[in-house]
Amino acid sequence: MNSAPVTSTDTAWLTGLLQAGDSFYPTGAYAHSFGLEGLVQIGAVHDRATLREFVFLSALPALQHGELPLAAHAYQALGAPDWPRVGELCVLSSALKTAREARQASHNIGRQRAELAAALHAHPLAAGFLARAAEADWPFSAAISAALEGRVLGAPLPAVMAGIYYANIAGLLAAAMKILRLGQNGCQTLLTEALGRAPAVIAAAGEVAFDDIGWFNPWLDIAAARHETADGRLFIS
Repeated sequence: MNSAPVTSTDTAWLTGLLQAGDSFYPTGAYAHSFGLEGLVQIGAVHDRATLREFVFLSALPALQHGELPLAAHAYQALGAPDWPRVGELCVLSSALKTAREARQASHNIGRQRAELAAALHAHPLAAGFLARAAEADWPFSAAISAALEGRVLGAPLPAVMAGIYYANIAGLLAAAMKILRLGQNGCQTLLTEALGRAPAVIAAAGEVAFDDIGWFNPWLDIAAARHETADGRLFIS
């Protein structure tokens, strides 16, 4: 089974990446704050300044050491495809998320993305991934399914990683506007600042070895665990 070839000069894959990263794409990501609502509930994030701290001291390092390296290694493994390595990465991705809500969010989004890749593009690589995930009971992962989408579309790895970076930060800030007193302009300036760091973060993430993948932030994990039993909440996670 061969994956789609990478075509760095043919931008036919670009529209596919834009589609997959859009809020209109039905992965359910819009229903998650990825721990942010829990931090707001305990008062750790309460204005633009503390949100900025969270983005740059937590969200970007988590991408650099976790989601982006997972996607990069999955992208390489799917190129062969090396299914045992893909399975390892699925299990690792789930194990790195200590809060149940975070694990379930990634699983649900990852499953939907993988199923959409198979349904929308009818590609054998996506079908093969779904069959093996079902047979071995792999947990799904948003990052690994994004890598799968990239392979199916024939997108180069840097573009796939850039898409993951943008979707994560933009989704986080979109959630922030719903739970904090923030305007669109304020969030866009934060997004622009964060996107300015994308090349460096993506380059560093590409150098993370398999055994070094992971980022632990007890502050966020505790908030996410508390969020699960909160009296009221707007987001699933």
